[in-house]
Amino acid sequence: MLESVVIIGSGPAAHTAAIYLSRANLRPLLFEGFMAGGIGAGGQLTVTNDVENFPGFPEAISGADLMERMRLQSEKYGTRIRTETITKVNLTEKPFRIYTEAGEEITARALIVATGATAKILHVKGEERLWQKGISACAVCDGALPIYRNKELAVIGGGDTAMEAAFHLTHFASKVLIIHRRDKLRASAVMQERVLTHPKVEFLWNYEVDEILGENKVEGLRLRSTETGLLKEIPIGGIFYSIGHKPNTGFLDGALELDRYDYIQVAPGTSRTSVEGVFAAGDVCDPLHQQAIVAAGSGCKAALECEDFLR
Repeated sequence: MLESVVIIGSGPAAHTAAIYLSRANLRPLLFEGFMAGGIGAGGQLTVTNDVENFPGFPEAISGADLMERMRLQSEKYGTRIRTETITKVNLTEKPFRIYTEAGEEITARALIVATGATAKILHVKGEERLWQKGISACAVCDGALPIYRNKELAVIGGGDTAMEAAFHLTHFASKVLIIHRRDKLRASAVMQERVLTHPKVEFLWNYEVDEILGENKVEGLRLRSTETGLLKEIPIGGIFYSIGHKPNTGFLDGALELDRYDYIQVAPGTSRTSVEGVFAAGDVCDPLHQQAIVAAGSGCKAALECEDFLR
């Protein structure tokens, strides 16, 4: 059976696109994946405790609950959802051919890729046990939560994202410690200046995280000197990773044009990719914002442009 449109993804971008296309009577088929990118259906929001900055939820909502509501809304209007991972696509001819992990071939007139990006982690001792218990990969999302307020917080990283995270956290923390494995930053001069002169920000150069300490919540860090190899422990109330994201584009295997960081390239101001009839939405094509509400808006744009293409 030839599908009008297939959506690959399970986050805000994918479900917003699905809701719009369903209400346009295009009966989208959505593949939400099975532990795709190492995260279950719903994407990164499912590993976020409290979401306070998504409009419409003044009392906050857990990321998992927010994604469950989006999924239910998609289904309510007619989206067909399959919990299978797409491992390969053929976009060189029409209709497009999309292949599941089990080897099934799906054909479609249009495709929306909304597979998101996965935050890079350190893979150190204590990380898995204490994730969401004082460890976050999004300062803008989580920095204002009570668990982090008026505490000494650590930011891991040395690029612009790390500097932006540190500056944002100064509004809530008693002190922000930037831990960087080198003796100079990759961040732009403007971003460096913003934090280097801030009274709440301190730097710890030439150290990397060896272990995250604490039983039921983050209580400290064991650091290793990149120069001498010596270990030291410091008390800390929360940790924010700012070491980048990896867009989930590996399955495309060159089928679409990507930038040098493997994010899908879209025509400016649109969701159109390098292949006519294929659209991209959300974090998979946005290395800058990485926010649920931005992804949702991107999904809406992709749906409207896809509908226009199909009509």
